[in-house]
Amino acid sequence: MILLSLLATVAFQDTAGLDRAVAAFTGHAVGEVGGARTAVDPRLRLAQCPTVAISWRTPAQDAVVVACAGPDWRIFVPVNRPAAAVAAPAALRPAMAPVTTREPPVIRRGDPVMIEAGSNGFSISREGVAMGDAAPGARFMVRIDTAKQPVQVVALAAGHATLAGYE
Repeated sequence: MILLSLLATVAFQDTAGLDRAVAAFTGHAVGEVGGARTAVDPRLRLAQCPTVAISWRTPAQDAVVVACAGPDWRIFVPVNRPAAAVAAPAALRPAMAPVTTREPPVIRRGDPVMIEAGSNGFSISREGVAMGDAAPGARFMVRIDTAKQPVQVVALAAGHATLAGYE
């Protein structure tokens, strides 16, 4: 009996409130172009958060990230993009030509590389070892000791790179 009363008093985050916060952030209502595609699923049982943080997932503004640091959770809310802004599926896009550059490589295979990435409010860095040569702006793979798979990065300068997508 006590367990049932405790479960009844557990409050979850109001998903309608999250919808209002996303609409205020994007400036568009749910379902409108520029607003959330759909409402946040009311079946979600997120722990109540006193203050949520809202930001764009990427500079393309294709999704909003709603996060809570108190009880640690985050959700991604897809945004309706204008028809012209929607990219063609990968199968329909023309194959990209390999990056050819006449600049000499600033990073050589086996070189130690500092990988840096970030945006407003955060930055991360990690060391790794280059798995190939790269000129400035070229993509290449870096092996990190603790990771099972190498990561793709973009060369910036000698010994420095950023995660692909943060260039």
